[in-house]
Amino acid sequence: MTLSFFDQFMSPTYLGIPLIVLALSLPWVLFPTPSSRWLNNRLLTLQGWFVNRFTQQLLLPLNPGGHKWAILFTSLMLFLITLNMLGLLPYTFTPTTQLSLNMGLAVPLWLATVIIGMRNQPTIALGHLLPEGTPTLLIPVLIIIETISLFIRPLALGVRLTANLTAGHLLIQLIATAAFVLLPLMPTVAILTVTLLFLLTLLEVAVAMIQAYVFVLLLSLYLQENV
Repeated sequence: MTLSFFDQFMSPTYLGIPLIVLALSLPWVLFPTPSSRWLNNRLLTLQGWFVNRFTQQLLLPLNPGGHKWAILFTSLMLFLITLNMLGLLPYTFTPTTQLSLNMGLAVPLWLATVIIGMRNQPTIALGHLLPEGTPTLLIPVLIIIETISLFIRPLALGVRLTANLTAGHLLIQLIATAAFVLLPLMPTVAILTVTLLFLLTLLEVAVAMIQAYVFVLLLSLYLQENV
């Protein structure tokens, strides 16, 4: 029983072909495509309003040089939200519970922000490693600590997204199993458990959206330091 709880996080295969590629390409099929009409339908209007508001809030603290990342950040945000939300459906697979995928998204984007900072303003980028007014004796220690914290950033991005989604899926499965077992024994307790499961599902929907937003927000903050 303990091992079966983690079977949902295994990458599914069919005839030896990993289906994670299909899971990653499915969200782009679900997005409505803009039309050439003067007036769009409600879904396209809602999508455009959401994208505009999100881009405006995300790029508000950035310099004009960082606005070139608007399309990348917005696309990544929609992609992660869709993957996280589709993973809450029954009999589906959530690719963002795989640490390898999250690290594959976090490391290149974090490295791009660091390279941009080192290329455009190397003095300021290196100055983040040593706060102003540091005592002379603490300079070597602080440089080592700040360097370690710099390289931990992509790991924190990937682990945060993986841990939150994995914990939520495990809690849902545990409570659902408890409700199924308690139903013939104690129906009243089972009903309360189902109510708790419904509330937890609503919480996981919020977590799925919030974690995607936090992932992109932290990337924008890293970019802000280097632009």
